[in-house]
Amino acid sequence: MAGLIKREDIDEIRQRTDLKEVVEAYVTLKSAGIGSWKGLCPFHDERSPSFHVRPQMGSYHCFGCGEGGDVISFVQKLDHTSFSETVEKLAARIGHELHYEDGGTGPRREDVGRRQRLLDAHKIAAEFYRDQLLTQGAATARQFLQDRGFDRAAAEHFGVGYAPQAWDALLNHLTGRGFTIDELKLTGMFSASSTNASRFYDRFRGRLMWPIRDITGETVGFGARRLYEDDQGPKYLNTPETSLYKKSQVLYGIDLAKREIAKNRQLVVVEGYTDVMACHLAGIGTAVATCGTAFGADHIKIARRLLSDDGAGGEVIFTFDGDAAGQKAALRAFEEDQRFNAQTYVAVEASGADPCDLRQAGGDDAVRALIADRRPLFEFAIKASFADYDLSSGEGQVKALRHAAPIVAAIRDVSLRSTYTRELSRWLGMQYVGEDQVARAVSAAARRQGEPSTGQRRGADALPQQRLQQQSGPGATGGGTSSEEPFFERPDPRDPIARMEREALEVVLQQPTLLTAVQWESFSAFRFTSSAYAAVHTAVLAAGAAGTELSRWVESVRDGVPDVLRPLVSELAVRPLPAKDAEAMVSYCRDILNRLTELRITQQKADKLGQLQRMDPATDPALYNQVQRDLMELEMQRRQLREE
Repeated sequence: MAGLIKREDIDEIRQRTDLKEVVEAYVTLKSAGIGSWKGLCPFHDERSPSFHVRPQMGSYHCFGCGEGGDVISFVQKLDHTSFSETVEKLAARIGHELHYEDGGTGPRREDVGRRQRLLDAHKIAAEFYRDQLLTQGAATARQFLQDRGFDRAAAEHFGVGYAPQAWDALLNHLTGRGFTIDELKLTGMFSASSTNASRFYDRFRGRLMWPIRDITGETVGFGARRLYEDDQGPKYLNTPETSLYKKSQVLYGIDLAKREIAKNRQLVVVEGYTDVMACHLAGIGTAVATCGTAFGADHIKIARRLLSDDGAGGEVIFTFDGDAAGQKAALRAFEEDQRFNAQTYVAVEASGADPCDLRQAGGDDAVRALIADRRPLFEFAIKASFADYDLSSGEGQVKALRHAAPIVAAIRDVSLRSTYTRELSRWLGMQYVGEDQVARAVSAAARRQGEPSTGQRRGADALPQQRLQQQSGPGATGGGTSSEEPFFERPDPRDPIARMEREALEVVLQQPTLLTAVQWESFSAFRFTSSAYAAVHTAVLAAGAAGTELSRWVESVRDGVPDVLRPLVSELAVRPLPAKDAEAMVSYCRDILNRLTELRITQQKADKLGQLQRMDPATDPALYNQVQRDLMELEMQRRQLREE
């Protein structure tokens, strides 16, 4: 039985793993001040970036949903792995050998996480298919690629392969690599015999193969294209739904396109694997494709995080065939438009050619021209709807207006909506439907829909006061709370004392090495007025007394507070400090700690003054004089701070 991973190894993983580098595999990050980065949260759908990362402290926190933690918890939550599996994965990433308690040597082969085993099987299968493309039996597959303008280098770049026509070629290959039938059943790469359930065979046979990878580059499934006339299966066959492969959550090419998408703030959505290849080879490196399903809400979440879709620009371009099915797909995409802050467009070639066909006929320039000639999706959706109406008659124009007005009314940008209102009047013709009538129809549709909220994301400081009260259990619902749980009021951000207490905790959590011995002594002695901040203060002192290393500093403090306050610690550990460089950071931290010291002196003076007022000088003149001297000393300390 494998033992627990040793604590020093876990600390080593936290210290040596670059949190920013890990996060950027999922989220586009932008600088948010010295040592701080922000982006759209990968844990919930949002329009404004509220997800902050502090690599130096190894912490992240989302001010929107409250998720926070270190690099281990980040990977755990996004990859759905156990703590041990996550540490083992990160250790492999940096080449660190783990050690285990009780003489353990780590998990045995059969104890390796199921997900990792599935990923390993897919990786080996992708390599197998890729190698098979070079064999004599794959001549038809190579000809298919060549006919569409894809050479060997292109095939290698996209990992294209070939599934042999044999019934058990891949099955034998993977079992020969140590995978069991029970494991392979879970991959979706094999099917059971209809006459003998214990017999399995390759799902993909005699087909051109594309590995479908997730955003991190891990192969999670395959897309297969029919090559032979005697193949009775569908033209395209994809991996069925598995624990790895969820077609509504994957985009083909996202692993290759993610950096270009973030860099150019552009996403091009095409319809097939060869279209993605054609676009990338033509210089449109932002192209991706859905895998056998419409572009939906889960795809949008992925796209928006990569686009940093926070209202500062960006564009999503859909390419569709020019036929009826293509128009229907475009209108489905239009229904999802309101989920984007980015501008949405549609690119349809007049002859109906897709990017792959277009590249064959006109070269790379033709593909680039298709994307450059994109039209706003609003315009496409409106004009596409006109095909159902006779615009040569007054009745037809009125019906078309009734259909198109809600589309125009749905445009978020008021000035753009006004522009399309005028355009709609022109497209319909002025003989029967005047511009005023169009404007009234659009306004009426907007009222029926309800004007979209312009709600502004509020940070933690803008939240109304709320009770940081934990529910009675993980499945608790309603208003029931456990009386045993600690109770904390959310500190009022308008209270200057609470604000200063928060700023001091931010400094101590984020820059503990900048504190002098005097500042640490002053911080330790300070009496925090907010119960929530006081609990964090206690945990900080405990972590300091234990001599906690910097790599575990925030995590140690987070472990030392009640569970309900753990998100607050994460929040304090990543909130950007207002300093543009290292020198300014030192100055800011010094000023904050000096202000805290001054407030502590003020508290002490108030105590001394109260003591003085309660004393009778005649009863104990020596003590009375000593208290007066203490007051003078405190005032001198306060003035000295002001002069620094």
